[in-house]
Amino acid sequence: MTISMYETEAGRYAAMLRRSAELKLTLAENAAPVLAVVDACEKAIRAGNKLIFCGNGGSAADAQHLATELVIRLRGGVARQSWPAITLALDTSAVTAAVNDFGVEEMFARPLRGLGRAGDVLFGITTSGKSANVLGALRAAREMGVVSVGLLGGDGGPALALCDLALVVPETDTARVQECHITLGHAILTLLEDRLVG
Repeated sequence: MTISMYETEAGRYAAMLRRSAELKLTLAENAAPVLAVVDACEKAIRAGNKLIFCGNGGSAADAQHLATELVIRLRGGVARQSWPAITLALDTSAVTAAVNDFGVEEMFARPLRGLGRAGDVLFGITTSGKSANVLGALRAAREMGVVSVGLLGGDGGPALALCDLALVVPETDTARVQECHITLGHAILTLLEDRLVG
């Protein structure tokens, strides 16, 4: 690798991390939307309801990640019971059947209608705010009385109008948005755990 190529890549690397840090600092300036999400999650768990997550690709992995931290453990030093959470992308038979039989907009909406109940909280994770299957789930949540939380990017896209609560990362670069989404998820779950255990 030439010195100029190294310097170029080093600069790009630094710019990526700086942008990620800038976005997180911007989000840190407004705690109110995050605390509103924590309120909704606390109310659901205390009432015996559950948290449900959905997303595509990397956002599906984030959905699985966050649900696991509720069901299994978030922090090793905190002793607590398992809390009810699921992700709608895990059952490949169900999601592929829903898409095949009903279309992509029903990929998450169809299982949500069977598994969700009024008082549950649905996290729809979409970096563009335009994912058809997440939009379908958000519409179903509204019909069912399931509280809808959007983890969104850019300007929120069409998903924003379908969410009861939304956390929007003001960025269109998918990787940077996803980095903020998992940070927001960890912050929400940490605050929730503190409330429920403390």
